Amino acid sequence: MNKPDMKKDWVDPDDAPELTDEWFDTADLKINDRLVRRGRPRGSNKQQVAIRLDVDIIERFKADGAGWQSRVNAVLKDWISRH
Repeated sequence: MNKPDMKKDWVDPDDAPELTDEWFDTADLKINDRLVRRGRPRGSNKQQVAIRLDVDIIERFKADGAGWQSRVNAVLKDWISRH
């Protein structure tokens, strides 16, 4: 059984920069060279809530892919505008 060469892959942790609060405040997360923003967008009027929905409703919205929560929000807004 071949063992990986741990010495070749090892990085001295002393070479890493110190992780300060300032570093975390300014750090960007990139996945596949795409900037990912975390948290609620600035100026958003949305509030996080917990809601229980039937499994079939959730599955149907998720079947259309990413953004299913926004689609649920749009359906609810449409319903409110008609009632």
